[in-house]
Amino acid sequence: MVPGEGPINAKVMFVGQNPGAEEDKIGRPFIGRAGKFLTKTLAEFGIKREDVFITNIVKHTSPQNRKPYPDEVASCLPYLIEQIKIIKPEIIVLLGASAKESPRVVGIEYCEIVHPSAAMRFTKMRNKFKSQIAELANKIAMLNTQK
Repeated sequence: MVPGEGPINAKVMFVGQNPGAEEDKIGRPFIGRAGKFLTKTLAEFGIKREDVFITNIVKHTSPQNRKPYPDEVASCLPYLIEQIKIIKPEIIVLLGASAKESPRVVGIEYCEIVHPSAAMRFTKMRNKFKSQIAELANKIAMLNTQK
């Protein structure tokens, strides 16, 4: 089980589709290669991983790391919805395929960005990913000046 991690009062929540084998084994989200790339890129734009909440829709890895089946997504959505209610983020960042399956809550801003694993593999995606993280950093800076 990989429930997620981060501050209970995080202004920003990252949501992926489901954890990989390494994450499932250790119980922490985004700690493999894609997670390290995400953490490094966030830091490049002044976003600290420890300031955001990171989770997935599905809280366990799928056999052979396949895409989760619709019934797996449906059974895990109530947990994600509860996490959103508890944390009350102002921005939810949807990574890759999670954008299609995540619920939308009124009053929360949603940002859909390229999944870090795609950004690592393809130069065009990497440039788009970095541009999206830069935009996110600007939104976070505006949140911080409004309060």
